Amino acid sequence: MTKEGIINFSEKEYPAKLKNIDTPPPFLRWKGNLNKEILGETLAVVGSRRASSYGKMIAENLVKDIAGEGITIVSGFMYGIDAIAHKSALEVGGKTIAVMPCGIDIVHPAYQASLYNQIAQKGLIFSELKDGFKPERWTYVKRNRIVVGLSSAILVIEAEEKSGSLISANFAKKYKRKIFAVPGPINSSTSKGTNNLIKEGASIVTSANDILSFFKRDKKKVFEDKKKNLDPDEKKVVAFLEIEMADIDTISKNTEIDISKLNKIISLLELKGFIKKRENRYHLSM
Repeated sequence: MTKEGIINFSEKEYPAKLKNIDTPPPFLRWKGNLNKEILGETLAVVGSRRASSYGKMIAENLVKDIAGEGITIVSGFMYGIDAIAHKSALEVGGKTIAVMPCGIDIVHPAYQASLYNQIAQKGLIFSELKDGFKPERWTYVKRNRIVVGLSSAILVIEAEEKSGSLISANFAKKYKRKIFAVPGPINSSTSKGTNNLIKEGASIVTSANDILSFFKRDKKKVFEDKKKNLDPDEKKVVAFLEIEMADIDTISKNTEIDISKLNKIISLLELKGFIKKRENRYHLSM
């Protein structure tokens, strides 16, 4: 059964980061898993509701890498980049927080009910609004300040010149949060906002390591540390894939591991997050 409740500003469970903004909610309704771990290292991920195929791909890849290292992903539950951020975090067993622009008992947008239920079971949902309160234009802006307030930094993936994502970026400037932005094509309307943020001083993001380093998480170092725990045959496979992508026959030939045994090794390495498959070829996940 999903847990839920209300926390007041004066209570110790109230998110510490949120207390430091100029207009913290006097109370928060919550549903899911309210604990110190999920409120620890947090990254707000925002972007266009009309995300391009480029934006969707970037959001999925970045969030999976970041959430996979234990960083909680905070977003606003809308379709587009928000929904991709929540889904991608959940897909790698990561932590995610959804902040609603309506009462916590309302699923908005309604067709994302499955995602809402997954977050309630495995993550955390917040709202400062009373049950039954329907979303209005002004509630999205109020929600954005909470998304940013809960976070140590913000990642803007796609944003038009006038958008809710840039409102979130302005909150980040006001609250002195680190701002990261993904560059995009100069002729894309959904990249104009992010490109302008970079010109104004936001840190450019070209890989997850740009953000993980902010959280003192060097993905390459983490990868090398994890490699030490692999058995000799697993290390052989990883060492070969550090050189090139390859299909299973090529890996078998170069590592001298027979196919039946190699299939088991590859399955284990996929479960451990070391390798991924793309078009019948395997490559390192880092």
